[in-house]
Amino acid sequence: MLNLNFKMLNLDQDTRLIKLARKSIESHFSGQKFDFEDEKKEFNKKLGVFVTINKFPSHELRGCIGFPYPTKILAEAVVASSKHAAFSDPRFAPLDKKDLDKIVIEISVLTEPKEIKIKGQAILQEIKIGRDGLIIQFSDYSGLLLPQVAPEQKWNVLEFLRGTCIKAGLPSEIWLNPVCKIFKFQAQIFSEKEPNGKIEKQS
Repeated sequence: MLNLNFKMLNLDQDTRLIKLARKSIESHFSGQKFDFEDEKKEFNKKLGVFVTINKFPSHELRGCIGFPYPTKILAEAVVASSKHAAFSDPRFAPLDKKDLDKIVIEISVLTEPKEIKIKGQAILQEIKIGRDGLIIQFSDYSGLLLPQVAPEQKWNVLEFLRGTCIKAGLPSEIWLNPVCKIFKFQAQIFSEKEPNGKIEKQS
């Protein structure tokens, strides 16, 4: 289990957050006002979060957007991330109502990113695959990859660093530039096993 910088959410809370994410997406189609005041009271700590939408059963990516830093309370961040992932991810067309039963939702609640101060090849020793996510910042460019990406891609640490650089639109070896900033973070990850199905914790 990861040593996160916030109280670990239990399975019941995981389930409620996934339901909150799905309801926020469904509200887009119903046109009804979406009220989540109870969730705001419960999930009221500011935390970073990403919502990932995958096709089911293929688990192909369908959208992924979030807040890497704790700028919103968790309930508000989940709602905003869910809507953006469903309708505003520039890599995909907006989700259609008929697709609601063909997607599964995954939520990653993040620890606050911490800069890796070490430079050069020694950075490789500071990153653990499956535990850490990465943020690369250089000039006006920035890119983020969640902790689950490296294991899914079967990457080692070097490939993970290069992949994060490419995600930022930067050369793959820019991480070696001493001006480049590299941050790592961890996440509690949970998702639907099937559309509207049981919730499983991944970390």
